[in-house]
Amino acid sequence: MRFMIIVKATPETEAGAVPSDALIAPMAAYHEELARAGVLLDANGLQASSNGWRIRYSRGRRTTIDGPFAESKELIAGYTLIQVRSREEAMEWARRFPAPHGDFADGEIEVRQLFELDDFAPSNAVERFRELRAAKH
Repeated sequence: MRFMIIVKATPETEAGAVPSDALIAPMAAYHEELARAGVLLDANGLQASSNGWRIRYSRGRRTTIDGPFAESKELIAGYTLIQVRSREEAMEWARRFPAPHGDFADGEIEVRQLFELDDFAPSNAVERFRELRAAKH
């Protein structure tokens, strides 16, 4: 089972503030622990939404919208992707996640389970994704 731990953005992360070493150190220790346990798949921080864009799909048309985007609490500042045996194990790892913006700063993480190809009915399209995944490994 794969889960994504999503770090919610703050006005500071959206302003492009780079985390201090005091924030990076506990994150590094936590991710080293995930790696030693063999459950870490990927992790990274994201630049501010002012450096990004969105593609809006509506009525068969695509529109590009440049950042920044409002409501920083709805944006993502970073993520950690883990693979574990159960929802409970994912929850235990999430509870140990360091305070993403410092021990005394407000912050929030969200955890979401990823779909697996076995969650979908068999089809040619699903098999194409299996082949892509197999080619990657």
